[in-house]
Amino acid sequence: MQDLHGYVPAIATPFNDKGEIMEDAFVELFEFLLARGATCVCIAGDNGESWALSAPERGRLVRLAKDTSKGRVPIMMGISAPTIDASVAYIRAAEENGADALLSMPQTYVLKASEAELMGRFDKISVATNKPLVLYNSPRRMGFSLTIDQTEKLLDHHNIIGIKESQRDFFYHTHLLHRLSHRLAVMTGPCHYIMPAFGLGAKGFIATGPEFTDLWPSEMAKVGAGIPDETYRHAHYQLTVLYELLMSLGTWPAAFKAALNLIGLPAGVPRDPVYALASDNIDKIKKTFDQLGISYS
Repeated sequence: MQDLHGYVPAIATPFNDKGEIMEDAFVELFEFLLARGATCVCIAGDNGESWALSAPERGRLVRLAKDTSKGRVPIMMGISAPTIDASVAYIRAAEENGADALLSMPQTYVLKASEAELMGRFDKISVATNKPLVLYNSPRRMGFSLTIDQTEKLLDHHNIIGIKESQRDFFYHTHLLHRLSHRLAVMTGPCHYIMPAFGLGAKGFIATGPEFTDLWPSEMAKVGAGIPDETYRHAHYQLTVLYELLMSLGTWPAAFKAALNLIGLPAGVPRDPVYALASDNIDKIKKTFDQLGISYS
C-alpha cells in the first residue's frame, strides 16, 4: 500500500453491554463506511477504542475487515503503545491477519520523549516490520507534539507513507503541508480543518464527523480544493459544529457511538473504562442534529 488518500475512517468497535465485540455490527459499520466512499479503513484507532483491544482482538477485526472488503479497500491497524513489546505484539497480529499498513504514535502514556527515545522507538518498529507506516501526531493523546523537523527526520529513515495530523493548531498544519506534502500524504485529523487543508495540499483525512455530513466524504477533496462556494461553506460549518459537539460530550468515543446509533448504525456501547453517553447528552446530539438538518431515529 503506497497510495494513501481521501476518506480513511477510523471505524468504531461495536461492543454489547457485556463488553463483547459484535462482529455482525462491525461488518455493517464497515459496509456503511465503504458506501460513504472510504478509500481505506483503520482498525484500532481512537474511535475503535484501541486502549481496550487486545492483540488477538485487533487481529480478528483486521481479518474480519479483510474478509468483508474482499480487496475493495486496504486495511490499516493501530499499533501505538507505551512499550515496544506491546507494539510488536500488535504488529504481529496485524501482519498475521493481512493488514496493509500500520498507524503509530510515538510511545504513549509516558507523556514525553527525548529525541533519542523518539527515534529509537521508530527504529525498533522498522526492525519489526516492513509494512508501510502512517505516523499519528496527537498531542492530546501523547502529551507532546512531533515537530516538523522530527517528522521529516522520521520520513528520511523509515517506510512512512503518511501522517494523521491531529494538531489543533492550523499554523502547524500550514507549515507541515508547505514543507512535506510533496513527500508524504498529510491526512487531516480535526474534522473542522478538512476543507481548508485540502486547499493547502492535504491528501485526505482520518477524522470523525464525515459520517454525518450532507456532503459525502468521497466528494470533500474535490470541493475542498476548489473555489469555496455554498457547498464548501455548508460542509465546513457542519464539520465544525459536529467536532465541537462530539468532543464536548462524555468520554471519547461515547458521543461518537451515540451519534452513530442515532442514525441507525449498530455502534453499540463503549467498553470499560468508558461509560455510555448519558441521556441528557444524547438529547444535545439530537438538538444539534436538528439544527444541522441531520436525520436520525
